[in-house]
Amino acid sequence: MANLVQLILPSIELDLKEIAHTFSKFACNAHTICDPELRPLGTGLFPAISIINHSCVPNAVLLFEGRTAYVRALQPLSSYTEVSISYIETAATTLKRHNDLKQYFFTCTCTRCIKDSEEDALLEGYRCKDQKCDGFLLPDSGKKAYACQKCSISRDEEEVKKVSSEILLLSDKASSFLSSGNNSEAGSVYKIIEQLEQQHYHSFSITLLHTRETLLKIYMELQDWQTALMYCRMTIPVYERVYPPFHPMVGLQFYTCGKLEWLLEYTEDALKSLTRAADVLRITHGTQSQFMKELFGKLEEARAEVSFRLSSGDEQIL
Repeated sequence: MANLVQLILPSIELDLKEIAHTFSKFACNAHTICDPELRPLGTGLFPAISIINHSCVPNAVLLFEGRTAYVRALQPLSSYTEVSISYIETAATTLKRHNDLKQYFFTCTCTRCIKDSEEDALLEGYRCKDQKCDGFLLPDSGKKAYACQKCSISRDEEEVKKVSSEILLLSDKASSFLSSGNNSEAGSVYKIIEQLEQQHYHSFSITLLHTRETLLKIYMELQDWQTALMYCRMTIPVYERVYPPFHPMVGLQFYTCGKLEWLLEYTEDALKSLTRAADVLRITHGTQSQFMKELFGKLEEARAEVSFRLSSGDEQIL
């Protein structure tokens, strides 16, 4: 990188070590600037925020309004409590989170990283062969099988590998359709993948979650609001499992759900979802931004509509 800078600016005397040192500091301490819906916009350096450590169970969140960074508490914090944020996507297994943290030269020793072996088994594990059982599978030592930790029913290792290979092949096909802009075909293939994963993985599986998130995006692009709502609703229980209660991702997913329900005229459901969204996002996003004012506006509109329908029903009874 330092050599690249020297090629771009050949007439200026540059210290290559200093350039390399600066880029290293940037790589380790920069933050991704996102819009209110957490879509990346760019990268910025905020020295005061760079001293805040990471936790996979953070007690604060970093968000941006324009060029200003805000760190907001996700829970009441007593004096001298260390403030922590998450540097990475925390909806992942411990191994994945630790690998992602290597770019920041950070080793996390939070409670989730130390104690969550069972959580990891849920997030990346297979489901029990008995569809009525909600147990998860772990490798059965000494046997080429996976055993359910709840009912002890085993699943053959070869069977697991066969289904995994089939899912992988279909995923390549679906990705190809998606990259070429053929959303309709991509949606059809991802639906098959989702059905296989539903039989294969635990209901809290991150793999299954990502497939349903992809299907949500596809059907929103296709303006198939009913199908999009179905997948949005499926993701929410997993979001509530993998994120803290007042995490912005939880609030944003409820917001998406509420907007889809409102569009489909499920007014009472929309009111519930928008209320949940506002309860979370007023903590993570504050109350003064244009984004939040739009949310509060939709919430008031839904309340007024529900109130009107209830009063109209009372008048008809009278």
